[in-house]
Amino acid sequence: MKTYLHRSEDRGHVQAGWLNTYHSFSFGSWYDPRFMGVSALRVINDDTVAPHNGFGTHPHDNMEILTCVLSGTVTHKDSMGNEGHIHAGEWQLMSAGTGVRHSEINDQDIPVHLLQIWIQPNVRDAEPTYQQIKRDPREQPNKWHLIVGPNEAAPMHIRQDAEVKTAYLTRDNQLPVTTTQGLNYVHVISGKVMINNEVVNAGDALAFAENFDVTALEDSQMIWFDLPKV
Repeated sequence: MKTYLHRSEDRGHVQAGWLNTYHSFSFGSWYDPRFMGVSALRVINDDTVAPHNGFGTHPHDNMEILTCVLSGTVTHKDSMGNEGHIHAGEWQLMSAGTGVRHSEINDQDIPVHLLQIWIQPNVRDAEPTYQQIKRDPREQPNKWHLIVGPNEAAPMHIRQDAEVKTAYLTRDNQLPVTTTQGLNYVHVISGKVMINNEVVNAGDALAFAENFDVTALEDSQMIWFDLPKV
């Protein structure tokens, strides 16, 4: 595929009372046929949840649901019996499989900022699972940190031939983006980077099949999705 730059301003924006959200891909009430996902990556929602509000109990099935809390704390409860907190710098992977019900609530006095990511599985109707790790790239900057991968050696195991990595890259530092699965999708959470002479700002993402370096034009945090080539 050709290099494709997905600009932040092309995302859907929904302000619905307690939820302020930006959708990289069509989701809920926001639909754009140009943005239906990339490879197995179906959803990146950049959510800010007001205090004492959140997502009440609702169902999912046959989706790998990855949550990254950027600031604040989320209280999680699900039908598998898991109940607890996801703090800033922590990641949760819920493999919905045959079906699970869950809630994600901000019961604190400050807003919560999180990314909600959905990846389509390559195995359907499997047993639901729950995984959670702490991996704050600011604590070890200028390196890629593996979050999920397709084998049991990864910190969290995903039911897809995909890897998700994150990095906090300080200004003028550089990291390689070398695909193992066939397709790269780098989403910038904050800051500004350069990839193959493209300036990629906060909220932007770049899709490419080649192997390039990413250079921080300012202190930046990003997520790299290494996805099956389509």
